[in-house]
Amino acid sequence: LRRAVRFLKNVVQKKEIVPFTRFRGDVGRKAQCKAWGCVQGRWPKKSAEFLLQLLKNAESNAEFKGLDTDHLVVDHIQVNAAPKMRRRTYRAHGRINPYMSSPCHIEVILAEREDAVAKPDDEEPAKKKESKKKLKRQKMQQR
Repeated sequence: LRRAVRFLKNVVQKKEIVPFTRFRGDVGRKAQCKAWGCVQGRWPKKSAEFLLQLLKNAESNAEFKGLDTDHLVVDHIQVNAAPKMRRRTYRAHGRINPYMSSPCHIEVILAEREDAVAKPDDEEPAKKKESKKKLKRQKMQQR
């Protein structure tokens, strides 16, 4: 949770970037994206501020329930589209067009974990699988 809050604060200050990997049409290329292994990204300030408020609220709810806030991790986060809100905008020649907003529902689940799971240290790399056809060919060549 601490890392998520720090990341979102850095996004607001444009110190860290949010990589865009899926919907990336018309998204400019930025040098900060190299850290994520991609080329396109942005600093969504408004979204980051909303998520910061949401995480702060979730943390205070967890504290009220008696959980240890130092060991909280973001277990699940999901954003769903909400029903569009309808307004109208007035155009030239007496026409009217819809002026829709696109709200969303954000779902965050925090969990309490005692220790972070460390990456296993593999001394020997995983054995590469070889096809049966290749193994048969090697046997034939050994004869």
